[in-house]
Amino acid sequence: MRLPERSGDQSLLGIAITVPEPHGSELQAARARFGDPMAAFIPPHITIIGPTAVSPGDRPAVAAHLDAVAAQHAPFTVRLRGTGTFRPVSQVAFVQVADGISACEVLELDTRTGPLEQDLRFHYHPHVTVAHELEDAALDEAIDELTSFDATFRVDSFDCYELADDGVWRVVRTHALTGVGADAEALRRA
Repeated sequence: MRLPERSGDQSLLGIAITVPEPHGSELQAARARFGDPMAAFIPPHITIIGPTAVSPGDRPAVAAHLDAVAAQHAPFTVRLRGTGTFRPVSQVAFVQVADGISACEVLELDTRTGPLEQDLRFHYHPHVTVAHELEDAALDEAIDELTSFDATFRVDSFDCYELADDGVWRVVRTHALTGVGADAEALRRA
């Protein structure tokens, strides 16, 4: 995983939708089976904002910004189904977000403002990584094994993760989605 440079006492934060149980454990175990050394360090998630260097003095503003964004967004439904890859651009295999894409995109767009404003290296594409920086054979195995993976869950919050000294990404704060509104994708299916 390519991490941004830190200076001084900055920490690395990431904003994500954590994949709930039992799906999270299932995807984490699969990532370990494929030989991804990061399986034990990165909980299964849908990235909203990738690793970002933040100074201690900026953390209150980041937390307030995330609370404000969460207050504007209503809970929504995500369905994970099927697999994909970013090859040849990046050695990544992932489980696709089949439903909830637009809600993830709007959440990402609103979050990537204010103290978290930044340019993207790649176009935002919500997904759950299951193999990263592995050989083609391992990526093919991940794609084949999880092609029939299908899980639906309600997203009522997103998490702020911090990269700890031991290399594990841990939740430091959860931001509840308290906005009022319809789950647009659920309405479309009705």
